[in-house]
Amino acid sequence: MPEESRVVRPGKAARQVISDKGETLEAPEGWELLPPGDAALTRRVKKAGPHWQVQEKRGRKLFSRGVWAPAETIGSLRDVLERERETPAYKKKRASDKARREKEQVSYVEDFKGAVLAFLRFHPRYQGLAEELATAVTAHASPVGSGTVARTRRIPIEERASAAVIAWLRHQTTAYDNLRIARVKGERRRVRRRLAKESESLLEAYRRGEVLDASPLEQALAKNR
Repeated sequence: MPEESRVVRPGKAARQVISDKGETLEAPEGWELLPPGDAALTRRVKKAGPHWQVQEKRGRKLFSRGVWAPAETIGSLRDVLERERETPAYKKKRASDKARREKEQVSYVEDFKGAVLAFLRFHPRYQGLAEELATAVTAHASPVGSGTVARTRRIPIEERASAAVIAWLRHQTTAYDNLRIARVKGERRRVRRRLAKESESLLEAYRRGEVLDASPLEQALAKNR
């Protein structure tokens, strides 16, 4: 029913959606789809009354495809929000929020790189290499919106750092990106576990200070310089 808020999936036609029970529903007359992208407007529309939140699962990730709601509600709230955004108070708050986020990001990048170095624990003879690797991993994994494991707060930063290093090594020092992995349940996970063991063995050699000729790690870093 239109008066019922619900979470749905995209349908085959433009105004069709699929309910959690698998039913094909037509968006009510007078409703329009608010695309994702304006979080503040989306929050207000959802809070204002009945709506259909469209989500699509791709692999393990869930993506927002917008919110269906009365066009009049969306238009009215958009007008109110646009007027608010033109006020000096709003612009000042936005500038303050941006400065705070940038400061937090700088601090997080420093903490994350420190966690990466702590995980690497390279022998002193390879300290320069450890710094270079930590910088490369941090640059790849720490940006806001990167979608990497480094951005999740669900696990301790030490686990995020180790996972980010192994992921970087998987893509940069192994043939993972060019492998043809069978479409069998669990096969990709098995391949990743095998490659992770190879990466751990490589890291252990650097931790022991062994002399490595033509190391895939050093080759990968050289390409990124």
